[in-house]
Amino acid sequence: MSETLHPVAILVPCLNEEAAIEAVVRGFRAALPGAPVYVYDNGSTDRTVERARAAGAVVRTEPLRGKGNVVRRMFADVEAEVYVLVDGDDTYDAAAAPRLVAKLEDEQLDMVCAARVTDAVAAYRPGHRFGNALLTGLVARIFGNRFRDILSGYRVFSRRFVKSFPALSAGFEIETELTVHALELRMPVAEVDTAYRERPAGSASKLNTWRDGVRILRTILALAREERPLLFFSVASALLTTLALALAAPLVPTYLETGLVPRMPTALLSTGLVILASLSLACGLVLDTVTRGRRELKRLQYLRWRAPERAAGHGARRGGAAA
Repeated sequence: MSETLHPVAILVPCLNEEAAIEAVVRGFRAALPGAPVYVYDNGSTDRTVERARAAGAVVRTEPLRGKGNVVRRMFADVEAEVYVLVDGDDTYDAAAAPRLVAKLEDEQLDMVCAARVTDAVAAYRPGHRFGNALLTGLVARIFGNRFRDILSGYRVFSRRFVKSFPALSAGFEIETELTVHALELRMPVAEVDTAYRERPAGSASKLNTWRDGVRILRTILALAREERPLLFFSVASALLTTLALALAAPLVPTYLETGLVPRMPTALLSTGLVILASLSLACGLVLDTVTRGRRELKRLQYLRWRAPERAAGHGARRGGAAA
């Protein structure tokens, strides 16, 4: 039996959030009446499932650990015109959901990101703020400066975003992948300041500042290699060439004076580095052509779906050309 197409669906990836999940489900059911709340449990060992179900959520399970795996499953399973993705820790403002959904529909956007705003130090620790600013700045330099909070777990998506998103990440780096997907396809997006608060008592963060920060950084570099291969390999080529010239510089005066090449191993190393630099640049040129073709295919998949719009009944709007 096929999944029902909902006007709006709320998606909550969850792991061991028994202290918060009821408030999250009830809050979003009140903010968006009639929209189903899907809680996808990622192997909780507490009473998260029971409490989510008691609050009125549709509970499903994803056995593969990692937020990215859960988001991939939710995007594949749930059919809706508009998707609200939010963490299950009760730190995001459910009352802001109608405003975010309205902005997406009224302006025909594909993603609205809730930028976190808070004065509570415990809610948004200085280490997390610094890491977010650093990673956001890196993404802005490589892919475009359109977001101030790329790691926000509260977002609203159009159907055409969700159904064209490959979702390759396994863990907390999924937010970075979502952001880069929107930037690479030059989708219409927006960012709205939204209140952010501390976790309720008894709830603990699953985010490890250093471990997950390194994973997110690795994801950014991997996406740069895949989506900006000419830039990535040109930088590598420039570094290799610089190193080769630095090693060869002391050898040049002796060669000009005597016609002999001293320190032959150093000369061979410099030559090898120049060859590697040339190969790196050639790889960048070839892969840039391949990436352009992949981007065109992703764009065509994206264009299979109509833009979001506010309409009575929110009927199904899938299709290619408008009627």
